[in-house]
Amino acid sequence: AKQAKQALQQHRAAGAVKDPRLDFLAIALSGKEVNFGKVIDQISTMVALLKKEQTDDDEKKAYCGESFDQAEDEEKALSRKKGKIETAIAQSKEVMAGLVSDIESITASIKELDQQVAEATELRKSQNAAFKQELAENTAAKELLGIAKNRLFKFYSPSQYVAPKEQELSEEDQIFTKFGGTPPPTEAPGGIAGTGVEVAVSFAQIRRHSSLESKAAPPPPPETFGAYSKKAEESNGVLAMIDLLIKDLDKDMTEGTTEEKNSQADYESFMADSAEKRKLDSEALANKESAKADAEESLLASQEEHKSTMQELMANGEMTANLHKECDWLLKHFDVRKQARSDEIDSLKKASAVLSGADYSFVQIAHERRLRGARA
Repeated sequence: AKQAKQALQQHRAAGAVKDPRLDFLAIALSGKEVNFGKVIDQISTMVALLKKEQTDDDEKKAYCGESFDQAEDEEKALSRKKGKIETAIAQSKEVMAGLVSDIESITASIKELDQQVAEATELRKSQNAAFKQELAENTAAKELLGIAKNRLFKFYSPSQYVAPKEQELSEEDQIFTKFGGTPPPTEAPGGIAGTGVEVAVSFAQIRRHSSLESKAAPPPPPETFGAYSKKAEESNGVLAMIDLLIKDLDKDMTEGTTEEKNSQADYESFMADSAEKRKLDSEALANKESAKADAEESLLASQEEHKSTMQELMANGEMTANLHKECDWLLKHFDVRKQARSDEIDSLKKASAVLSGADYSFVQIAHERRLRGARA
């Protein structure tokens, strides 16, 4: 009974910590009939459990520390990654804005060039049509003047007159006329005044090549007027005027042909330069559009990566919050709980020693006496 009472006193010395298992042990020691062996076994079990609990707390504390460190490191790494991605997104957007501006500029340049080519082509067509019209009119005028000159030769210089070609009869007409038939009548030449010249040439077309009023001699009057003494003298003025007109027409046609060739050469050079510029612009446009597509793809990838990183950051934040819920109470009370378990274990060991037959208080007093003797 004395040993049970002393063991109970040792147990109550650790009463600061409330534990149902210790309360049950106190009840067992308070009974009149105490089975010391069973109580000692219970105390041993209690000590082992307390040590295991402390080991679990130690491991849990280490786990919490490592988890907090890992979460903090991961949060820093994700934050750095997030910053880099946001920088990449900003750069991609800036690159895309520049590419869009370049594409718009090149597209506008190609459109303007196409417009210039279309206008130059229409102008060249109109110039060529005007040249052909003028050339046809000048040719017709020259031919008409040649006919007029030939007819003047018939009057003034028959030796220089060129008669029109005889009508060529068909084989049927030749047989018909051979047997005394009358040949078919010669068709009158068409064109201007029966000359065969088809192009409508106005009198102004011829007049603009000379000042007819001031330079040309008057037409020869009938011989009864006696205006000229010789036919050669009569024809000189008119023939000279016609030759001058023909010369002016030749000059105009030569200049017009040269100008047409130069205009055509300039047009072909412009078209070649335009084609080369359009080719280069089209290649540049294709390159810019390809670069824009790559930039868009890179931007989308960065945005997806940014979204994923933000999700990882949120998950890391949730994990950290759960760690705080799981670990904060333990870390806050770890030292107190560790000291309390140490005190409990110490008290339980003392109680077990008392129950095993050792007077713990006597041993403690003898130990203190030895210490005082050693000091003396």
